[in-house]
Amino acid sequence: MSSHSVPQQLDTYFERASVAIALASSSHDNPLLRVNHAFQELTGYTAGDVVGQNCRLLQRDAENKDARDKIHAFLASDAQQSVRTPIVNFRKDGRPFVNLLYMSKLRGQSGACEFIFASQFDVSRSQPELLATYDAELARALFDLKPKLADTGIIIEGSLMTIANTAATVAQAKLRLAELDG
Repeated sequence: MSSHSVPQQLDTYFERASVAIALASSSHDNPLLRVNHAFQELTGYTAGDVVGQNCRLLQRDAENKDARDKIHAFLASDAQQSVRTPIVNFRKDGRPFVNLLYMSKLRGQSGACEFIFASQFDVSRSQPELLATYDAELARALFDLKPKLADTGIIIEGSLMTIANTAATVAQAKLRLAELDG
């Protein structure tokens, strides 16, 4: 379920995190190294199903052009620290949901990106107060993760401003859901 290259502090953090999170390698095709229990509950996929694969498997045949463009730009740009975008994903049982995806780069002491941290949240039918709670939990998770990573020489990049700007993102997600339902 976890890679030997994932620092123990990060591995332990994943076990305890309450928000759905995944960790991918920064190497070719960004295979998943670790997913937590909340990710497995959200998607229906077990760690055994997804570790070693790219998270795009959740997209199946969904177009997701805007989201894919944003993700590709994030992965291609050394300067872009984080990205947040709604993206249509599918649970293991085939049910679609709009995932509010947040991704950030984890860098080692050399400055090289070692891992991609991602958090997922189903905004398909969420109440606004649930999104606010998720944003607070994600902000707290990132805040708590920073000192744990400091011991390993890895730093998390990304601004909480990316998390804070949710109204337009949620509206966009609701439009995507309406398209799926329509």
